[in-house]
Amino acid sequence: MAELVPGAAPLNRDGVLRQKQPDYYLLRLKAIAGDLTATQLACIALVAERYGKGVVHLSTRQGVEIHHVHKDDLEGARLVLQTAGVQMGASGNRVRVIVACPGNATCKWGAIETKKIATELDTRFFNLEAPYKFKMAVTGCANNCTKANENDIGVRGATEPKWISTLCTDCKSCVKFCPAKAIERLGEGSGADGCRYNVDRDICINCSICTKQCPSKAWITARQGYTLFIGGTMGKTPRFATMLKRIVESEEEIYDLVEKALTCYRTHGRKKERFGLMIDRIGIDKVRAEILGES
Repeated sequence: MAELVPGAAPLNRDGVLRQKQPDYYLLRLKAIAGDLTATQLACIALVAERYGKGVVHLSTRQGVEIHHVHKDDLEGARLVLQTAGVQMGASGNRVRVIVACPGNATCKWGAIETKKIATELDTRFFNLEAPYKFKMAVTGCANNCTKANENDIGVRGATEPKWISTLCTDCKSCVKFCPAKAIERLGEGSGADGCRYNVDRDICINCSICTKQCPSKAWITARQGYTLFIGGTMGKTPRFATMLKRIVESEEEIYDLVEKALTCYRTHGRKKERFGLMIDRIGIDKVRAEILGES
């Protein structure tokens, strides 16, 4: 395993947080979408043994923290971590590490490539300054494993369903299993010829259960995309995020809207004011107009 690298560079304070014990700090490490290699994990374990108390803490945002590092060992610990490509996380008033679920790489419900989006969001926005902490989460579907609506920016995989009458066997499975109760059977007749099925777009959560569970494949994917949420927080004053756009069809549009949202926050946000509270203060209509270009 790596040894100390000679020639200490200036200490990067990002991701280094003071503990209540005098002269001791914790190192907050960066794990985009919660991913670390086995080599990186071994390096983190080495640093925890050498400079901490041999224990690591797994944060609620898929991060790793090494506690009880003395101030005199901070630079040495950081340099060892660098040998395995382990980067420091973010702290303070800036964009934090992006969290994500596994997405469609391994999850049968995943509708999007969450890791790809999280990595790109990290490349474009990580550690940028903001009025206060700014958190993002990417989740592959409406199961919402990374809690997209509890973050300043939430990206959720979305499937817009479409019913194909000629394939329907009138089994009513879609009505039974729709979690939002957005599907209804219309018509008085019995059998597939005497009815039709309708989805209420206003209450549909774009979860893909109907398209994946329909035994006759009568529900298909009409559009695949992303639902974008803004202004969520679970801090001192919890606020569920506001849906900004139900179906964003292109990945590039997601990055463009996130950039505009962050610009809006940096323009109007007050010091130590979370994005959601800023939205409530100036009004969602004004925020929508700035981000979406709506008049």
